Amino acid sequence: MSDVDFAPVASAPSDGAGRRTRLRQYQVQLLERMQAARTNSGARVNQLGVLIGAERFLLDLTQAGEIVPIPPVTVVPLTQPWYLGLANIRGNLVGLIDFARFQGGAETVTGPDSRIVTLATHLGFNCGLLVARVYGLRHAGDMEVIGDRLRDTDANEWIPLDLAALVTDARFLHVGF
Repeated sequence: MSDVDFAPVASAPSDGAGRRTRLRQYQVQLLERMQAARTNSGARVNQLGVLIGAERFLLDLTQAGEIVPIPPVTVVPLTQPWYLGLANIRGNLVGLIDFARFQGGAETVTGPDSRIVTLATHLGFNCGLLVARVYGLRHAGDMEVIGDRLRDTDANEWIPLDLAALVTDARFLHVGF
């Protein structure tokens, strides 16, 4: 044996714990970026880019709330096929919507990148949209306007989605049969 003293080595976090830590750090960074974008009064318009169904959408940051992993969902009987059910998100009961199905498209296939984007509290509607993927912040001011869509420098087309208008849509408000 040698006379060298070894300091105890802290064990590395388990793979699951490491992933949760990285996910939490990512969420904190994204939240900070979203809050900074909300207070930005410059010419650029920052929006959250998401994939819903097969389409790319831009959500106004002032209308979007949290981005969370898909929680357990309680199905509500006698509701529209696009109404996925209810979930508990941070102690709040939130209705979950498959917006692709709401628009008449196919059911959104969930995967490891799928998330729920909740609506901002000031819209007064406890609701979240199922998104297949979150692309992060996009600068709509840098995009080319093509009819009702925007095209970025990579030739991706984006559809602006007005969540405030969505929560006033009569069809959206009637989730039951």
